[in-house]
Amino acid sequence: MIHKKVSWLELFFDLIFVAAIAKATHVLLHLEHGVIPVEYLFKFVLIFIPIWWSWVGQTLYTNRFGEEKLPHRLFMILQMFFMVVLTASLSTDFDSYYIPFLIGYCGVRLVTAIQYIYTIRLETGAKRELAKRLGFGFLIGIAISLLSVFFDSWARYILLYTGIFVDILIPIIYRRYLKKVPVNTPHLLERFGLLTIILFGESIVSLVAIFETESFLWGKVAIILLAFLLIIAMWWQYFDNLEKKIDKEAVTSGQVIIYGHLFILMSLSLFAALIQMTYLYEVNSNFLLILTFSTAFVYFLATTAVFHKYRIPAHRLKIAHLLLFIAILTFFLVFNLLVPVSELLILSELLIFFVVYTVITTK
Repeated sequence: MIHKKVSWLELFFDLIFVAAIAKATHVLLHLEHGVIPVEYLFKFVLIFIPIWWSWVGQTLYTNRFGEEKLPHRLFMILQMFFMVVLTASLSTDFDSYYIPFLIGYCGVRLVTAIQYIYTIRLETGAKRELAKRLGFGFLIGIAISLLSVFFDSWARYILLYTGIFVDILIPIIYRRYLKKVPVNTPHLLERFGLLTIILFGESIVSLVAIFETESFLWGKVAIILLAFLLIIAMWWQYFDNLEKKIDKEAVTSGQVIIYGHLFILMSLSLFAALIQMTYLYEVNSNFLLILTFSTAFVYFLATTAVFHKYRIPAHRLKIAHLLLFIAILTFFLVFNLLVPVSELLILSELLIFFVVYTVITTK
């Protein structure tokens, strides 16, 4: 398989998502009585999914059809403008920023749909058929979302996210066409690796934010050190698997990589928020415990699913490994629920788990 090079424009495109992801993560830092209200957890998901899908849409088009030519470059630059509008409109006050959000999101997706339709006349056979199905299919989801402008209150959000849901389902519906035009696996893995490292960067930003506070106490430096080591262990596990254990010549539609990374990226965003909450906020201990371990479970299951699917057969893990990882996390969670523990011990337990996870999955 030819290894498609990630272009400088793609890297420039990613920079806009740094700001978008930072704003999404900030939504989680709205605590009331020591917990994040369900409303804000829900808003985080509703904000994160359009960001992820906007990035995925362009990345998948570029992966299959993108060339370093003027039309493709102009399409991407136009998408970047709409992404700036989308990012600027991200807020927990959905109603006040609804129209710019709708313009930004639908603009990004419409440009992607037009790219596929434009590609129809340039391709033949399976590629042409796929471009036609995706291009016109995505227009359905966009149209449903745009209809929301004629409604108020809850009805507009139901239509908006119904359109987004339909948009996300289109590639699944046309999976048999995708399989005839497989992704460039090395390029797709590299692109998701680059987006993932942006999310790891959010955790580093959280550590810096702690150091910058006037209330910084050197007595709590152990918590910061453990959080840093935890980030390093997670980074080590992810990128060593990505670089050394994955079959980059796999012929695939890439859907496990795409949809699995939604949960990887969301959990990394949650970890970034948890780092700040642990140090800078008064958080309910049981809430912190459950949210932290739930996030760890989601990240572990998502990375396991993605990497297992594409692992070189000789490096595939056994069911005993999966049961061991689940047992360690479950033991720590149950123990902590029965015996009140400090944030220091919780971070130490997570560090132990991710060191074990890293050693076993990368050896």
